[in-house]
Amino acid sequence: METIQALMQQSLGVGVGMMVGSLIGLGIRKQRGNTEGLIGGSVIVTSGVIGFVCLAVMMLITWIGGSL
Repeated sequence: METIQALMQQSLGVGVGMMVGSLIGLGIRKQRGNTEGLIGGSVIVTSGVIGFVCLAVMMLITWIGGSL
């Protein structure tokens, strides 16, 4: 369990950064009228999913890099 917490702490910056960046970008895109590709038409949900996926990928990369 400690390994998961350590990986999460090391990878959190990537997930939060991608969420904030996509929140800004998708928000601007939605204001211009382009809602294609949004999950449920929601910028917040789509950005949350992007952030979570990036967090998970970074955790996997960190874990693989640490075990080699």
